[in-house]
Amino acid sequence: MSDDESSTSSAEEVEKEEEEITDLSNSDVCTKYQEASKIVNLALTGLISQCVPGASVLDLCKFGSTIINTSASKLYTKKVNGAVIERGVAFPVCVSVNDIICNHSPLESEETEPLKAGDIVKLDLGCHIDGYISVAAHTLIVPEAAGSTPEVDPEMGNLGVAAYNAMLVAAASIKAGTKNTAVTDVVNRVANAYGVNAISSVRMHQMKRFVIDGVKEVALKDPTADEIEAGEEKVDECTFEQAEVYAVDVAMSTGEGKPRPSGVLRTTVFKRNVEANYKLKMKNSRYVLSVVDKQYPTLPFTLAHFDDERAARMGVTECLSHGLLAPYPVLHEQKDAKVAHFKCTVLLLPSGTSRVTGLEMPGYFKTDKQPDEETQTILKELEEIAAKKAAKKAKKKKKKKSGN
Repeated sequence: MSDDESSTSSAEEVEKEEEEITDLSNSDVCTKYQEASKIVNLALTGLISQCVPGASVLDLCKFGSTIINTSASKLYTKKVNGAVIERGVAFPVCVSVNDIICNHSPLESEETEPLKAGDIVKLDLGCHIDGYISVAAHTLIVPEAAGSTPEVDPEMGNLGVAAYNAMLVAAASIKAGTKNTAVTDVVNRVANAYGVNAISSVRMHQMKRFVIDGVKEVALKDPTADEIEAGEEKVDECTFEQAEVYAVDVAMSTGEGKPRPSGVLRTTVFKRNVEANYKLKMKNSRYVLSVVDKQYPTLPFTLAHFDDERAARMGVTECLSHGLLAPYPVLHEQKDAKVAHFKCTVLLLPSGTSRVTGLEMPGYFKTDKQPDEETQTILKELEEIAAKKAAKKAKKKKKKKSGN
């Protein structure tokens, strides 16, 4: 072997050794997911406190984004190989009210009704640290005044319990070796027990670094023959593996469970289609694509974050027509239907599945209905695990306090 060949071989070996590990087998990656998760839960908690009569949906979206970006900016401040580590919003803060299911992030120019007591509010958001994404969604009822407990009718109370328990049981069912079809069955079992409908077309997704909607998916319910004929695709069967990360996304309704694009509310959330390229003709379109490629090359964004909102609204049309962007349309249920939406992030660790985002279900969601026996067993096990963790944490806190 010549000196040149030896040098090339050594360089390749070094490059191979230095190849970055981007799944949960890397402890640094786990830490980044955990830190992003803390920020997600912090943002949700802050937003809940602001959901009072008179609150502006636009202001809530801004408030949530500020919490995420400010909190993330304080972490990992050292440059790596001369570059700043990317961090901040991974999915735009969306505030969807009443029959609106998801993806509502209004623009400055759009007037939306302020929140009022009794409104059903769904909060949805995400944060990333170095591309490692954590997401969550939460449902609440706007109280009469800050700090008071809202009045909830039995139908909504039952729906809230059903959606939250479905999320818990689905999260516990996502473990190495299990198939996605088993999780779909679990969600349907819970929905049937409580007499509600899972929202068709809502999917749970695997998440990877800078990828919020990976190839592996879980359907909340299988599409009917009519829905398949209408263009909805059946989710391919897959098996979960250790070191993977998933967004466990559950939306349920007292209505038909069939989402409809809004005919009134503008779609403002989009994601770059990284595989598509086209030489745009309009100046505003080129402006939009330039900002997206520079600031949001892989993760979803909202037009509300553009400096020139008018140009963004005008330019997005050509980008969409040539497949450069994928829309996240504002979806509605049928009028007067109630909707609940809960989402959490789970990490498939060697010790088991760990749920790292998502808050406790509001105590005012109650029902007399009981889930099936298998679901009850899983929920009881989860309660016992949570109680043990709480006791261990309290003991550790007490010991630390006495040590001081």
